Amino acid sequence: MAAHPQSEVNFGRSLRRVLVGILVVFLLAVFLLWRIDNPRAERFRMAIIDRVVPNMEWALTPITNVSRMLDDFQSYARIYDQNQELRRELQQMKAWREAALQLEQKNAKLLDLNNVKLNPKLTFTTGVVLTDSGSPFRQSALINIGRRDGVVDGWAAMDGLGLVGRISGVGQNSARVLFVTDSSSRIPVEVTPSGQKAILAGDNSTLPPLEFIDGVDQVRAGDRIITTGDGGVFPPGLLAGAVFLGADGRLRTKLSADYRRLEFLRVIRHLPSAPITDPGRLVGPSLNNSDSGGSDG
Repeated sequence: MAAHPQSEVNFGRSLRRVLVGILVVFLLAVFLLWRIDNPRAERFRMAIIDRVVPNMEWALTPITNVSRMLDDFQSYARIYDQNQELRRELQQMKAWREAALQLEQKNAKLLDLNNVKLNPKLTFTTGVVLTDSGSPFRQSALINIGRRDGVVDGWAAMDGLGLVGRISGVGQNSARVLFVTDSSSRIPVEVTPSGQKAILAGDNSTLPPLEFIDGVDQVRAGDRIITTGDGGVFPPGLLAGAVFLGADGRLRTKLSADYRRLEFLRVIRHLPSAPITDPGRLVGPSLNNSDSGGSDG
């Protein structure tokens, strides 16, 4: 009983050896056939290829599909790399575009500052806006010029278009500008061409109201608003904005200054005239001189 399984094992080994030997002989024959350089052998090889290859398409199809998939994957990989490179270039272009826009805005601001028409008697110094307070209850900005540049508390500050505010604090190297929109700002102004006097009162909004107008009926929307110089704080003739009729029916000011893009401020040097202590001396010569002249006559 035990010899039967052993004989089966030996038969299986012998069969495998015979099959391997036949396979080796077949492959060796095929190799030799493909190595023979002879016209008859070539015709024989072509006949075998014509006979076998069309019948082996079912076996070559998976290989062909896998090869195409590999080619497609490599193509997709190249497209992905190109897409990533384009994204990086686009980010760089956006950065350059932002830098170009900032330079364009700065250039426009400087051009506006150069084109502002001021009284030739007034001089000015220009500073860069460092930061603002960011508070809805106190609207102001910090500039990089101060006492070393001759800045004095109370001087007017303008951007390239109109009045922004006044100096409300001076340090050695910096100063704070209180905006005309701040609730503590009160500026005497004049509405042209009617010549009506009013007070530009800040209320923490972008459209501060006009208060204490002399003749409301003579004021029209679009009229220019300029400083009067009353009180000696601001010089006269600085443009503040234009009259605007608000939704609440009040006359307000559409400011000329662009508070959203404050980068440079022009601080106007203004030295108020000396107060008049003796008005009588402006009328004529002193009475003593007139008396002596009359006696001599």
